[in-house]
Amino acid sequence: MHLGTTSVAAARDTFALRRSARAVADLLGADGQDAVRLATALSELGRGLLGAERLTAEFDLLPGPPGALRVTLVWRGGHRLPTEALEASARLLSTHHEHGGGDGLVRIEQRLGHGPDHDQELVGRARRLLDAHTGPSALEDSRAQTRDLIAALEHTRAQREELRRLNSELEETNRGVLALYSELSEELEETNRGVVALYAELDEKSRQLREASEAKSRFWANVSHELRTPVNAVVGLAELLRADAGAPPEERFRQLSLIADSGRTLLALVDELLDVAKAESGTLDPLWAPLDLRAVLTHLDGTLRGLARPGVALRIGPAPEAPGELLGDETMLVRILRNLLSNALKFTEQGSVELTARIEEAGAEVPVLVLTVTDTGVGIPADQHERVFEEFYQVKGAHQRGRRGTGLGLPYARRLTEILGGTLRLDSTPGRGTSLTVRLPARPAPPVGARLGVLVAVDDDPAFRDVLRPLLHEIAERVVEAHDGAAALAVIRDNRPDAIVLDLHLGDVDGYQVLAELRADPALRQTPVVILTSASLTAADRARLSHARAVLPKSGLSSGRIAAALSDPRPTAPRRPHPPEDGS
Repeated sequence: MHLGTTSVAAARDTFALRRSARAVADLLGADGQDAVRLATALSELGRGLLGAERLTAEFDLLPGPPGALRVTLVWRGGHRLPTEALEASARLLSTHHEHGGGDGLVRIEQRLGHGPDHDQELVGRARRLLDAHTGPSALEDSRAQTRDLIAALEHTRAQREELRRLNSELEETNRGVLALYSELSEELEETNRGVVALYAELDEKSRQLREASEAKSRFWANVSHELRTPVNAVVGLAELLRADAGAPPEERFRQLSLIADSGRTLLALVDELLDVAKAESGTLDPLWAPLDLRAVLTHLDGTLRGLARPGVALRIGPAPEAPGELLGDETMLVRILRNLLSNALKFTEQGSVELTARIEEAGAEVPVLVLTVTDTGVGIPADQHERVFEEFYQVKGAHQRGRRGTGLGLPYARRLTEILGGTLRLDSTPGRGTSLTVRLPARPAPPVGARLGVLVAVDDDPAFRDVLRPLLHEIAERVVEAHDGAAALAVIRDNRPDAIVLDLHLGDVDGYQVLAELRADPALRQTPVVILTSASLTAADRARLSHARAVLPKSGLSSGRIAAALSDPRPTAPRRPHPPEDGS
């Protein structure tokens, strides 16, 4: 509803604009401080626009409730509203400014609050005030502003005193509320811990089910293809032989040779799948015997040299001089190295594939056999370094074309390495090649006669502790159990154990925090720790576990695997552990 329009041509008119805006706002029910803000904002804008051509102020009443008083300053010509005036107005009220084509407009609005109804009589009085638009002198305007300021200060002081009184009452009330809140919070926190633990367990189970389903799909997709290829070759060639009984002997010999090759390929694949299943279930145990490393390297050189592409040099050995007799499982070692070398040869187009071997003795109770396979192949992106150790996973890309495989080679090699009490680490850069390092103890884990004194087992699942307890008693004289992280730290500091077996998910103080506390305590820093978990770990999780000797899956545990991990011949030092590959 339009109330009126006033002209602003001189400084006197800006004084009148301020007074009129204040009077109209008061009349229409605005709070006293709001009316002063409106008047002050218009005064700043009016002074900034003095000299503008055909400057007018339009007053409009916006319908409510509660309604608002809108004042719009409009001018013609190229006059620009000074930035200082616009900023001053914006600090007081929401200000809208437009300028274009030589004309300008600035608009402010003041909410009127829940005042009297804006009936026709009230609107008429407001219009008469604007019609009587006359400006006071500068001195009168200054006095009016001073009065407004004094009133505002008095109002502020009264509000401050009222706030002090209210704050005093609130403080008294808050003390009672805080006491009640503290009591309720403790009860709620206890309840929430149980709820959060339950949800975390449900989320973990759901994730494990999804991963198991994905792994099964990958299994059937890869294995069905790998099995069909040699079977189709055997069947096709056999049919060809039967149909063409008069084929030359040379052709029949060639076809029979292809059938034999396909049969060997099929048999090797089935053997590999069966061995992976045995490793998964924990039933594949090493047969420790004197190890002829020179014979192993010679065998690999003879059987794999034919797999190298033209332009790729395969270099293996020589075997290092050992300080004494090496012990190991020759079959497992050959399988580990054959998988690593075959993989390297498969993805190397130019350059070389090299296997080196050395013995490390410094700082270790047992010599360590270090075997490194290095190639100049396509390399593996950093975000795929751990995924390639997932069963049936293959890095997607153009390099896969024409290269068959199940995605079992690297996971199988790592499992066998773990069974022998060692580790397998990968370093790779796309376009620059890959390096895989196997570290194996030169003899098996200490026998039962060299049992540990005190071993602390930390797990919040009573059923799993029942499964774990007899395994640990095989390798330790005394086993002390703890059901959560806080209790574990107390037990460890009281008993100073020879070794610790630690679960990750323990509630308030989890396994990560326990490991961090141990690392920070000089008296406990050297205590060997083996992590047991059923979860798949992210890169961030693995970084937080660098102090642990090893990370073992809960499935397929045996006392030998735990003992081998605890008796790692290397001194405890930060290193990159690997996650469980069972995906559970």
